[in-house]
Amino acid sequence: MMTDPVADMLTRIRNALRVGQDRVEFPASKIKAAMCKVLKQEGYIRSFKIIAKQKSDIRLKVLFKEDAIVGIQRFSRPGLRQYKGYQDLPRVVSGLGISILSTSTGVISSREAKKRKVGGEVLCTVW
Repeated sequence: MMTDPVADMLTRIRNALRVGQDRVEFPASKIKAAMCKVLKQEGYIRSFKIIAKQKSDIRLKVLFKEDAIVGIQRFSRPGLRQYKGYQDLPRVVSGLGISILSTSTGVISSREAKKRKVGGEVLCTVW
């Protein structure tokens, strides 16, 4: 069975929101840190911080804004990668949400991808 670290991060965020926690920790990676940066830029989270407890255990700590994230869902997955051009990006909740993409220029939001006219792998959707 293949594990998906990004799906694990999204599940931890979803579970923390459901039980009313204002923060969550999970193992860090460059892609997860970049996704958190996009969530902060788009106003979905208050802040995030990389915590190094030991060299082998680096964790991300995320502080949520109250009622900012209603839903978060994995789009592309290791078994079925989903790539979209900037004109084919999915509309999330009639334009109220965003998609997070991994592009050749880095991890960016769907709004930024449309401005820059770049496509890529749609990692997840947030609303």
